[in-house]
Amino acid sequence: MAGMGQQVNPQISQMKQIMKRFYSSSFSNSFLCNLCNLWMLFLLGFVSTLAAQAPGTDIYLAPLERSGGTLRVGRPVNLTARAGYDNQPFFAPDGRSLYYTSARDGQTDIYRYELASGRSQQVTATPESEYSPMLLPDGKRLSVIRVERDSTQRLWSFALDGSSPRVVLDSIKPVGYHVWLNADTVFVFVLGTPATLRRAELARGSAEILARDIGRTLLLIPGRRGVSYVQRDSSGGWIRAIDPVSGDGENLARLPEGTEFYAWTPQGELLSTRANELLRWSSESKQWETVTRFSEPRLRKITRLAVSPAGDRIALVGEDAPSPP
Repeated sequence: MAGMGQQVNPQISQMKQIMKRFYSSSFSNSFLCNLCNLWMLFLLGFVSTLAAQAPGTDIYLAPLERSGGTLRVGRPVNLTARAGYDNQPFFAPDGRSLYYTSARDGQTDIYRYELASGRSQQVTATPESEYSPMLLPDGKRLSVIRVERDSTQRLWSFALDGSSPRVVLDSIKPVGYHVWLNADTVFVFVLGTPATLRRAELARGSAEILARDIGRTLLLIPGRRGVSYVQRDSSGGWIRAIDPVSGDGENLARLPEGTEFYAWTPQGELLSTRANELLRWSSESKQWETVTRFSEPRLRKITRLAVSPAGDRIALVGEDAPSPP
């Protein structure tokens, strides 16, 4: 269920680990063995319930137009338009396709939506679940967070056709999210209490902790050598920039209330959301300003968002409205 909460949903991950320990234990006492089996059934039911409660989401695509300092958003189109979880949009660097995570038949795989044809194609098709798609810096492979059969979460890569899986970071786990700085350096969100931001060097196999208690969005900052992340606090959190070499950081903007997601435009502007609003951070007024409000029912609660490399399109994730009781 990675990506439906924090990759994986922490409660589900913990339950799976408990089941694994119970299953691997040996009991000579038949009563204890039966008790173990009953407990496993209860946990399986609990995990299934948690998975069923994950909200359905759809990905919308809308044109972005800029006129001077004004940003306009065109009519959004639902790319996925189905019941279930479709989330975590990522634009390919050439802007021709959009990768995303889709949950079907009890697990998740990575799909690619071709903007020219308007069609989606499945990329990964494995017994495990893959989340958080992103292309490696050379554009030749796809990196994902993979939830392995024993619930281990690690960073993997695949060929662009979904073949040739490889572990990228063997000992760093459980990884939830990532962003590539270059071919040898990747910044990762590592689950824990609290979650940590780490700079992983592939050649050394090391991962230095740079920040603690962070949010789920890691992005490269356009126009400068830096990575942005969310530093959580009691009031929500700050979007911060961090120097990838020195580790020095600075506050950029406080997140709008009720969200933990944001995106960058190629011009270096911050975008975020609040309910059905798209917001832009004004460096002059030091506050969030409304770009537009969406009237589509499934965009009443926007979560994740992504902007195309050319800045001419925006992908928005809308959460399905709850069914009436």
